[in-house]
Amino acid sequence: MDIAATTNLSQATPRMRDAAQRLEGQFLSMMLKPMFDTVRNARGTFGGGAAEEQWQPMMTDALANNVARAGGIGIRDMVLRHMIQVQANATATPTQESRP
Repeated sequence: MDIAATTNLSQATPRMRDAAQRLEGQFLSMMLKPMFDTVRNARGTFGGGAAEEQWQPMMTDALANNVARAGGIGIRDMVLRHMIQVQANATATPTQESRP
């Protein structure tokens, strides 16, 4: 069964939406980290050296969370659909076939 076709995102609770958005932010941060690891600004005019390296993970996280908050790349909606489906399956009454 196609989860996307049978799931309405309006069924998601605010906590579910927040969790899905945070997950997308964490994923984006993990994907952005290697990109920033290859940039070395210490030789530039405004290079921050060791201080910049200390704060760079925070900047990467902030950028990723802002992208996720602004709509992200679609991971949030996929996670929400799955969360709604799992919740619906957990609250559904067992059918004759699913009983041992």
